[in-house]
Amino acid sequence: MDLSVYASRCVETPEKFSQGHRGCVGCGEVLALRQVFKAVGRDTIVINATGCMEIIASTFPTTTWEIPWIHTLFENTAAVASGIETAYKVMKRKGIYPKDLSVKFLALGGDGATADIGLQALSGAMERGHNFLYVCFDNEAYMNTGVQRSGATPYGASTTTSPAGKTIGQVTWKKNMPAIAIAHNIPYVATANPAYPFDLMEKVKKGQAVEGPAYIHIYSPCPTGWRCPPDLSIRYGRYATESCVFPLFEYENGKYTLNKDIEKPIPVSTYLKGQGRFRHLAEQDVAYIQNHVNNDWAALKKRCQE
Repeated sequence: MDLSVYASRCVETPEKFSQGHRGCVGCGEVLALRQVFKAVGRDTIVINATGCMEIIASTFPTTTWEIPWIHTLFENTAAVASGIETAYKVMKRKGIYPKDLSVKFLALGGDGATADIGLQALSGAMERGHNFLYVCFDNEAYMNTGVQRSGATPYGASTTTSPAGKTIGQVTWKKNMPAIAIAHNIPYVATANPAYPFDLMEKVKKGQAVEGPAYIHIYSPCPTGWRCPPDLSIRYGRYATESCVFPLFEYENGKYTLNKDIEKPIPVSTYLKGQGRFRHLAEQDVAYIQNHVNNDWAALKKRCQE
């Protein structure tokens, strides 16, 4: 299907995530979630880890979810998704569900629930080949519980548990979750960014359509934790991709595809500037980060060309 036609259909699709949630002003993660829900079908069961999206949308006695939804713990999201998907197969085999019924399974987690606490369960589910789409909303820290560092927190960022002071802040590099997913030889892995909505929605459609596990890592700007103006979420999303800090690519049945080739990347300093979590960085620190980003970008382009 022509992308413009496909995108217009997605935009016009009624969302299964309603208004009235309690998300922060300018939350890039809520925007990303809404875009995901424009792309998923109504016959979808959502398995949602503890985190920002669970908290803002399920405060008793109200809910923002308009399709079947279950709240899980940080550590067992993929395990619960595996169990639900397996039970569905068994009930279809026994004739409890019609054979022509096609239910999809969507697991959601933040970077902490994905790269840290839930990594073991996710790895096991991918290894076993369960048929579900896992979406990680990456805002680069445990924002729901007070901006503590996670395995996805970028080098140099100041958080409440890796504060800038005697050290630079976060002293390790961001965990590469898409690469970890790819290492499991699953059919589909992609990165996405709500600043590029049509690309994001198309990838969600692809992820739901494949047979077997699929993983999408979505960059999710967080003005609260990043200490930046709430009206600049989309701008920082674009800066992240245009500086090659967060490239957009797909891994589909063993083949890499670069979805947005940045011929003239903007300086990483443009992305870092204005975010309070990076305001302590010296020029040599920014140069160090720039060199790391350059190397990662060159390696990714080489994989895509091969």
